[in-house]
Amino acid sequence: MSASSSTLAARPQLTSISREATGPVVLLGRLLFVLIFLMSGPRHFMGQTIAYAASRGVPLASLAVPFSGLLALAGGLSILLGYRARIGAWLIVLFLVGVTPMLHNFWSVTDPKMYQMQMVMFMKNVSMLGGALVISQLGSGPWSLDSRRK
Repeated sequence: MSASSSTLAARPQLTSISREATGPVVLLGRLLFVLIFLMSGPRHFMGQTIAYAASRGVPLASLAVPFSGLLALAGGLSILLGYRARIGAWLIVLFLVGVTPMLHNFWSVTDPKMYQMQMVMFMKNVSMLGGALVISQLGSGPWSLDSRRK
């Protein structure tokens, strides 16, 4: 037996129960992933959020912040519904790449508590960036509008 065939033999096979659970689990995963974007996206149209971004040095904050809210909402809804989820994931990637280094630049913070908080927020966004990149390549999975088009 070769190394590759012994590895394949050692891998557990999907049972019909685990295959049936894939749809609901992936749907729940998509929901949990996008919840933060769907809840925070509308706040990007509020004056307070725009003012905060401007105070952090965001150029053209009155345009950039609402645009980032549109990216978050459109990408989040796309992934949740599984409708053109790969494109939606790229919208989330664009959102995170723009927002993360500008608003969570922990390396420039001198207060230890704020440093810690901004570092956690930065790493949270990096983690979500990883999830969005996975979705951009693998799609939305079963129980999605994209899977119905195939």
